[in-house]
Amino acid sequence: MYSTVLGTGAYLPEKVLTNRDIEKIVDTSDEWIVERTGIKSRHIAASHETASSMAETAARRALEMAHLTPNDIDMIIVVTSTPDRAFPGAACLLQEKLGVPACPAFDLNSLACAGFVYGLTIADQFIKSGKNRCVLLVGSEIMSRIVDWKDRSTCVLFGDGAGAMILGASEQPGFLTTHICADGRYKDILYLPSEFGGEIAAEKNFMQMQGNALFKVAVNVLGKLFDDTLAAAGLKKEEIHWLIAHQANARIITNMAKKLNLTMDHVPLSIEKHGNTSAASIPLVFDEVVRSGQLKKGETVLFEAIGGGLAWGSAVLKY
Repeated sequence: MYSTVLGTGAYLPEKVLTNRDIEKIVDTSDEWIVERTGIKSRHIAASHETASSMAETAARRALEMAHLTPNDIDMIIVVTSTPDRAFPGAACLLQEKLGVPACPAFDLNSLACAGFVYGLTIADQFIKSGKNRCVLLVGSEIMSRIVDWKDRSTCVLFGDGAGAMILGASEQPGFLTTHICADGRYKDILYLPSEFGGEIAAEKNFMQMQGNALFKVAVNVLGKLFDDTLAAAGLKKEEIHWLIAHQANARIITNMAKKLNLTMDHVPLSIEKHGNTSAASIPLVFDEVVRSGQLKKGETVLFEAIGGGLAWGSAVLKY
């Protein structure tokens, strides 16, 4: 038994914030941002939007592609660092919005950018075990609400959005392997200091990131991750057709493409127009590749991401 992708969906808020707009907020420039990150614009959620409301739109689009109804879903996983409430989770709120019958529904909210691959791993294991047949997995983030808009080192990087994937059981090869790991020694490189019930001053409740340190760790970790993942899948790098990478930094993604000997037309970059959407970035990019018709049946896709923890992960899909 394998798990495979039955449908994908995406949602991006209407408001677009360009680098020129950010120049009016903090001391930075379009040239500086593009040179260091590859980002030119990002989408910003409206005040009435939440992680679950954005997830609903992406999920409905995935259901439509898969020709399924909410009654077909038997598990919901929402990956978010910005849930509507401390509890219940955004997954339960999404379940109610969609009208999905009673089933397991839970959030992953401590992994930041690596969360979607962790969610893939969990969904894949439940399906392979025979416990579930159809899992809705959504990454939905409103990063604009946890960055300090006075801090030019972080506010230029992030955007909002949601991406969904429906995984179903299949006797034909789908996800060949998943690989997840974390190392708490790097906990201070990327974190959100907020604590439920704590007394941390409001101005401290913004995401903190050591960009240069994160870049160095990411390059080293992801290089080894590729080797371990390919070995586990029994594949050579020449057998990988697509790299769907977390959209954190264009330079990191380009570096990983070179390691796999992939041309950039098979390593899509959405960071230019979306920024870093954390757990939503992988499903957003994947949905675009699927809907454009670029990804062909039988091609092999490598997913990879690194995020808070530090945590990282990968997955290989025979599409």
